[in-house]
Parts: sequence; C-alpha cells; structure tokens
Amino acid sequence: MLKHAAGKNLFDVWAPNAKTVRLVAGGHEYVMEQYDDAAAQGWWRAPADATAGKADGVPYGYLVDGEGPFPDPRSRRQPEGVHGLSSTFDPSVHEWKDAGWKGRSLKGSVIYELHLGTFTPEGTLDAAAGKLDYLVDLGIDFIELLPVNGFNGVHNWGYDGVLWYAVHEPYGGPAAYQRFVDAAHAAGLGVIQDVVYNHLGPSGNYLPKFGPYLKSGEGNTWGDSVNLDGPGSDDVRRYILENAAMWLRDYHVDGLRLDAVHALRDERAVHILEDFGALADQIESGTGIPKTLIAESDLNNPRLIYPRKDNGYGLEGQWSDDFHHAVHVNLSGETTGYYSDFESLSVLAKVLEHGFFHDGSYSSFRGRHHGRSIRHDLAHPSALVVCLQNHDQIGNRAIGDRLTATLSYGKLAVGAVLTMTSPFTPMLFMGEEFGASTPWQFFTSHPEPELGKATAEGRIKEFERMGWDPAVVPDPQDPGTFQRSKLKWEEASEGDHARLLQLYKDLAQLRRNTPELVDGGFGDTSVEFDDEEHWLQMSRGNVRVVCNLGDEALAAPLKGSLLLATDPEAALDEETLTLPGASAAVVRVY
Repeated sequence: MLKHAAGKNLFDVWAPNAKTVRLVAGGHEYVMEQYDDAAAQGWWRAPADATAGKADGVPYGYLVDGEGPFPDPRSRRQPEGVHGLSSTFDPSVHEWKDAGWKGRSLKGSVIYELHLGTFTPEGTLDAAAGKLDYLVDLGIDFIELLPVNGFNGVHNWGYDGVLWYAVHEPYGGPAAYQRFVDAAHAAGLGVIQDVVYNHLGPSGNYLPKFGPYLKSGEGNTWGDSVNLDGPGSDDVRRYILENAAMWLRDYHVDGLRLDAVHALRDERAVHILEDFGALADQIESGTGIPKTLIAESDLNNPRLIYPRKDNGYGLEGQWSDDFHHAVHVNLSGETTGYYSDFESLSVLAKVLEHGFFHDGSYSSFRGRHHGRSIRHDLAHPSALVVCLQNHDQIGNRAIGDRLTATLSYGKLAVGAVLTMTSPFTPMLFMGEEFGASTPWQFFTSHPEPELGKATAEGRIKEFERMGWDPAVVPDPQDPGTFQRSKLKWEEASEGDHARLLQLYKDLAQLRRNTPELVDGGFGDTSVEFDDEEHWLQMSRGNVRVVCNLGDEALAAPLKGSLLLATDPEAALDEETLTLPGASAAVVRVY
C-alpha cells in the first residue's frame, strides 16, 4: 500500500486545529479520526476501506470543519492546479537507472542555473533533458533548477509556490522530474533543486486551514513568516525537513539551494539550518552519495558554512552577493542602490582575497555595519557560490536586462574570466554563456485579476530605491513578458554569441586542467590592481589572471606561457604580456 510522505498511512493529514476532517477520495467521502497516541498528536487517519487497494492517480482532498475540499499539504501531484484536488503518486514505482552514479563534490564544480519554463521553447522537464549533452559539452557539473513546486497559474518564476511536495504539472509533474534526474545522472551531471521554505505564495495557500504553519503578524518581505519556533512548530519543521528529504531521497537530487535563509525566523537553540545540515549528512551517509546544501543569504555570515562541531550550521555553501556586485560595478559603472559601496577595484580585490567585502564594514545601502570576516581555518573558498549574473540580479532589474544589453563582447569576456578563475564556485545563469540577447523579466500568471494588479503595482514600488524608471517596468501578468524571457537557442551559433560560448567552454576546461584554479584556501590568492589604469592581476599559485578593464592597451611584466586570452591580439613575449583594452588573459608564470 502507498505510504504518506510523513511515513504514516496514505491520506493521513496533520490538522491540529480542526474539529472535523473528512476525506474526499475517488468520488467518496470518509470520516477521519484523530490518532490517540501523543506521538501523532494533531494527525488524522482515514478508515481502512479508504486506503485499501488505492494506487496512483486517485483524486483526493479534505473537508476541514466543513470547508473545502482542500488539497493535501503534502500532495505529490496537482493535475488541476493548486486549487484542485490532489492526486496520489507513488515515487517508488519509478525504476531508477542511476545505480552507478557516485555524485559530485561542490569543490571544483561549475553550476548552471536554469528556469524550466524559459530554458526551452516547450518549457518542460523532458525538453530540458534534451539539452543535457549541450551542458556537458559546456563543462557544467551541476544543474540548479529554479523552484518546481506547485504554484498558481501556468508560468511563474517559482517563488510563489504553495504546495512544496508537488512538481508543477505543466513542467511534466513528478514522473517527468524523476526522468530528468535519471537522465542528468546518466550524462554525468548532478542536480541541485532550489527550494523555498521562508514564505508561501499569495494564491492557493490552504495550509492555515490545517494547522499553524504560519505566524500571523510576523512577516518578511513576502508575507507571513513560516512558524519555525512557535506553538505547533515541531510538526511544521518536520513538514519542511521531510520535504527536503523527499528531494534528496525519493527524487535522487544531489543538493538543495535554500532560498533567502535570512528570512527564516527561528529563535530556537538549534536553528533549522543546522537541522538541514544534519539531515544532508545523514542521507549522504546512508546513500554514499554527496548531498550538497547551498544557502542564499545576504547576511555575510560565515557561520552558515562552518562545521557543526565548530558551532556552525554545516552547510556546504552559500551565495556571495559581494562578488557579483563588485564585478558588476567594475564592468558596467553602475553605482545606484546597493551597488554604491562597490565602486573600486580595491573592493573586487578584497572580495577575491577574503570572500566578503562587507565583513563588518559599513554598508551605506543598509545604513549600518554589515557582515563578518571568514575564518580561513573553518571554510574553503569553494563554499562561496559566485556569479556574473543570476535570476535575481537580472530579473529584479526594471526591464530584466542582461549584461549583454549594455556591455561589449570584451567586457562580457572579462567578466567570464573573473568568474571562472576565481577561488570560488562559479555559477552561470542560462544563456549567459552565449550572451543571450533575450531579457529575463519578472512574470506571473495569476488567474485572479486583483492579485495580478497588486503584483504589477508591487513591482513598480520595488524599484524606487534603485532609481529605475517605473514607466518601463513590464507587466508581470502580460503573457508577452514570459515569452520575451525564453532563450533564443539559434543565437548560440552566431557571431560573438558563438565566440563567447567557446570562451566559456575553454574556461571550464582550463579549470579542470589547472589545479591552482581549484585548490588552495583563503590566503592563497593575492591581488594587485590599479584603479586609475583600471587593471587587476590575481595570483593563484603559479597562475596569473590579468584583466584589463580599461580602454587602452596594457603592458604587464610577466614571464611564462599563455594559457588563455579573450582577445586574439593579446601577446606574451619573453617578459611582457600585452593586453588590448577590455580583455583578459591567464598565464602560467615561471
């Protein structure tokens, strides 16, 4: 018989505040009863005849105190959307073909972030699987999927999810997800799933009907906070941790990217992030396959990546916004809003050497001091995931414009070199590798007109502090906003697009063949720079990465062999490297 995700019987549901719960399944209604034992307090069970012989594809839901029927909070499938009935799904039916998969380590890897709906014309998991050979050829090690859990509407970024256990049906549902992971492993690629545990979307969230999943009045940027430390939070935390385990076990994913962990409000002595770290270690120990947890955080708090034995949370990695901001400003010259503190190559040099720029320094955007320095004995630079572009830094711009819209090929190439040769773990955003011309804009498809209007108005308000023109912000609800954001794959074989793609391939191969670009801890990277002439040189062992961000040619005294150059006019004679403006080179010195 199918089992519920909680490890109990099929159709069991946690509804501690309900006076009555009735199961609607397969066209019949059943009275549910509460469990008697204290260990299952708040859980309701269906009679035996409701579960007998049930297999995949049975529609079901719950009448809670006469309201509903509502979908199962742990629903694995939502064929009719988040407002419809759930459908039973048994993940154990899938015959996995990845028995030989041994997993990948974050250190030395390259991550590729993609959104299923805009990655291919079809916008499905099966279509994305058709691009796996391309990603292997590019030199990718991990695919990071933006959230795939159930959300309202047909297309969305994925951060409006309300059913965390379900795979969005238009993407192909849970069976397609299993096929995708199997295919990725067969191609030698790991899969990291982006998960959102800090808030729920504005439509289709029926969790409060069942129990105290949220803390009313204690909100974050996106609404009420998830109840991690109040009354009833034991089962809420279990709900979250069992969801994480579902991805890592049932769907064989290799890691999770934890969205905006700074919005996880948890005052318990053991923070839920520490629980996540322990869970990943437990599953890794049981499977023998590395399980990587990466936190998105703007706190610049290295405790996230310190070992638990050293009072850390034991996560494998965290995003570093400081790297993105420092590279972005020095390439584009943009200094509005949160970019204001990063206007100098000295900032980029500090980030490359120490990981964070704000490590206790004053943040003018926040109006206070921010961050903490990283202890070199407790963390490796590869624990910081860095990028030149990502879904947030593109999609949260007024018109969702990529760097391609404003930078020359030369500047894009310099950015690629800085990202791929840094001491950190590089992550590319889909299409970045060939300089995609398409924007990646914020899009929604809320069926409720009032919610669509509120979303559009909210976007305009968000851009006030960045100084962007609200008149140019596209309507998230316009289907054209979504269509404009789809990649044009034909570009990848054309002109400078193809040239940039080849550069990324060469950089990925260089990383794999050059131990100095992967090994070495904090303290093993040193940087020289000149803000007036606008050049920077990074030393990593016997390798020098030289970037000319200025317009004039640069002559740098170096003796060695040229490993890579972004401009064919770059030359290395016996003692001098000559670099044209807006170009970079990698040299092995001797």
